[in-house]
Amino acid sequence: MRPLDAGDLPTRLRLQAGHCLRLGSPLYAGLLQRAADDAEEGGPVAELLHGHEGDPVDSMLALRLMGAVHRRVLEGALPDLEPFYLPSGVTYDRIAGKRNTAESEVAWPAFRCTAIEDAEALRQLLDRPVQTNEVGRCAALLPGFLAIARETGLPLRLLEVGASAGLNLRWDRYRYESDGFSWGDADSPVRLRFQIEGEPPQPAEVAIAERRGCDRLPIDPTSEDGRLTLLSYLWPDQAHRVERVQAALDLAAKVPVEVERAAAAEWIGMQLAERREGAASVVFHSIVMQYLSEEERRRFETQIRDAGARANSSAPVAWLRMEPAGERAGVRLTLWPDGEDRVIARAGYHGDFVDLGRAV
Repeated sequence: MRPLDAGDLPTRLRLQAGHCLRLGSPLYAGLLQRAADDAEEGGPVAELLHGHEGDPVDSMLALRLMGAVHRRVLEGALPDLEPFYLPSGVTYDRIAGKRNTAESEVAWPAFRCTAIEDAEALRQLLDRPVQTNEVGRCAALLPGFLAIARETGLPLRLLEVGASAGLNLRWDRYRYESDGFSWGDADSPVRLRFQIEGEPPQPAEVAIAERRGCDRLPIDPTSEDGRLTLLSYLWPDQAHRVERVQAALDLAAKVPVEVERAAAAEWIGMQLAERREGAASVVFHSIVMQYLSEEERRRFETQIRDAGARANSSAPVAWLRMEPAGERAGVRLTLWPDGEDRVIARAGYHGDFVDLGRAV
């Protein structure tokens, strides 16, 4: 993707501010808008981001900035910002489920000072890529998983690309609840409450044959560094997301999953090189394709379609994906050997709203 010009730094920050506002984070929306103004005026934000003017658009510089600051708050290094990110300075373990109502204009002076006084540490963190493992997206993927299990009658071999810490590879251990619909372990510590529009998905018995994933920079969810990384890229005024990820991190220690360090196309080619009899091989991903080069996307899709051409009824291949499609994400499923491609749903980017449109 073409790098932006140096003068586009404020534009990038403002664009992300708009996304945060639409997706329900007024704290980040306001802070990013003020950061954009500061960068335009040559203030400390401009100085902090100096050298990143040519970063590719899809490297999400604005979210890297917010994640860097948030991580320093979580590490206890920024006490002046704690009242806005962590009420009373407590950890997320104790505030899960409570919404932060601090207004961004009150938080801004402390944020601006942080860009000056903590600049060295923040610059080091800015080099890290955005790493999110949004558990809520499992609600949007669930109808597809249930359809695959129901239609094939086989255990699922889960293969997630861009898996981060692999939290979504444990989707079957979570509880899903909406008006008129529920699925999963009623005692699960991870509870996904979401809105369904359209006919709820038909329940199905699900057995998991295997869980594997890949990521360019996989995260160990059982390590302290891994937990900090995942929590730092959440938006602190969206405590319901914090609660979900916190619970999923706790569950991860009980359900081991291997996430390999590998590129998407190469890894999926190896996983699908031979048919796996007696299981449905399910390739899935959520908001990942935008981070791959055009060439790797083509190679990735070719690997899946070639495997689909080799599939049979005892070794089917499924491709389930949730990717951007305007204001909502689109959820699609292709299932071989028939190769039928269908729209499963349109969903909110964090999975809180799922429009099925028709029964699946």
